[in-house]
Amino acid sequence: MIDIDKCKFDDKGLVTAIAQDADSGQVLMLAYMNRDTLRETLEKKVMVYYSRSRQKRWLKGETSGHVQRVREAFIDCDGDALLFKVEQSGAACHENYYSCFFRKYEDGMWNICAEKIEE
Repeated sequence: MIDIDKCKFDDKGLVTAIAQDADSGQVLMLAYMNRDTLRETLEKKVMVYYSRSRQKRWLKGETSGHVQRVREAFIDCDGDALLFKVEQSGAACHENYYSCFFRKYEDGMWNICAEKIEE
């Protein structure tokens, strides 16, 4: 049995999910999950999100092959945010960066601070 009752979903039925590289600690991405995708993630040990823009289930890596395998899952003290430590294969970002957080604010601008992953 998968316990998701401690999770507080918002009025749209979603909860924030953060993916973090299990080895380096680098934050890879932020996305959302609903009850079904959270349950599937915990059962299958691969990240499954809910796409707000497409309004449907989104298995990370389904088309790109850049799968996120779950090593550990955490819930915050309020129950409204989840943290997953994952093994990332390839790029986490759809722009082909390892992390979606590849821009850093410096000198009044958002500058790219990472290299794209070569395919």
